[in-house]
Amino acid sequence: MKLLIASDLHGSAYYCEKLLEAFEREEADRILFLGDILYHGPRNDLPEGYDTKKTAAMLNARKNKIFCVRGNCDTEVDQMVLQFPVLADYAVLQAGDRLIYATHGHVHHMQNVPFLQPGDILLHGHTHVPAWTPFGDHNLYLNPGSLSLPKQNSPHSYMTLEDGVFVYKDLSGGAYHEVRI
Repeated sequence: MKLLIASDLHGSAYYCEKLLEAFEREEADRILFLGDILYHGPRNDLPEGYDTKKTAAMLNARKNKIFCVRGNCDTEVDQMVLQFPVLADYAVLQAGDRLIYATHGHVHHMQNVPFLQPGDILLHGHTHVPAWTPFGDHNLYLNPGSLSLPKQNSPHSYMTLEDGVFVYKDLSGGAYHEVRI
């Protein structure tokens, strides 16, 4: 199975279209969103193409291909318009012999690590900055960056996971980093 992993869309229909183009180009099986799907939040500028209704409609058309965790900007109101679950605080996935703890990053992050076993992976968005950092007892912190509001001069980005390899890509599909687990 091939996953496309993305975070921090913040209601941008423009970047949602780019994401869905990437999803088709990658021939991924599912999209894992790491939160902040519709609302831009009070600390962020409006992203290009901010249109939450259009964004919701585009994602709802692919509701059977999407699963996600809740970001700090996602609320019960968002769940009322999105036709796939968006309010889970975390998801645990298996990748080979490792477990991935997927969350948004506003509660559990590198300064407040969830209970992980040696070798587990902490995967989150929230910072809008791509990351791949070893820590602890053979643990790994990964972050795909942001689709619509990247920070620290990082690209508009996502990552894929297939056969134990995370590949970081810009929205044109250009790979710029790879992590093998």
